[in-house]
Amino acid sequence: MKIKTAEFVISNTDIKRCPTDQIPEYAFIGRSNVGKSSLINMLVNQNKLAKTSGRPGKTQLINHFKINDEWFLVDLPGYGYAQVSKSKRKVFQEFITEYFLKREQLVCTFLLVDSRHEPQKVDLEFMRFLGEHEIPFMLVFTKSDKLKPGAIHKNLKIFEKKMLEAGWGAIPRAFVTSATGKDGKDELLEYIGELNTMIASQEE
Repeated sequence: MKIKTAEFVISNTDIKRCPTDQIPEYAFIGRSNVGKSSLINMLVNQNKLAKTSGRPGKTQLINHFKINDEWFLVDLPGYGYAQVSKSKRKVFQEFITEYFLKREQLVCTFLLVDSRHEPQKVDLEFMRFLGEHEIPFMLVFTKSDKLKPGAIHKNLKIFEKKMLEAGWGAIPRAFVTSATGKDGKDELLEYIGELNTMIASQEE
């Protein structure tokens, strides 16, 4: 799938104000400083669609971007950033939870994980939340250009082991990406395209 158009639609903290378009929606979320904004900009071939910052925690709203007038890419606030106040973290948790539990248009969540690190407790906890509520998700390992292929493979295996130990019967599909090298771009967009095609055929 090729991205022809990508436009910002709305930012908010209230699910009731999210777009009412009945089109597929894909959410991107991960720990702060995981490279989410850079990955989104890489996917849509733009430099400034999603705001990037050297200061983690820049994204603080539910951001909807309409892609090709066919589906929404949703940029969600990062989690697990210690320098955000407790009160603000509580607000994030509340509207992010509401989004995942009530957003009917959501087709799949892409959970971003820094490929340089072993599984973090906060990542495993968030995956558990998605699993308990039967919210489909895929893993996206970011910043693969920072590691040698062997190290990436090792970390993926460690992540898989941790998930199995946590009681997961199956491991979600994983995409290895680099915003700098554009690795994984075609695979991710192709997967979204396949889901969109499947949804369209079911509606016919």
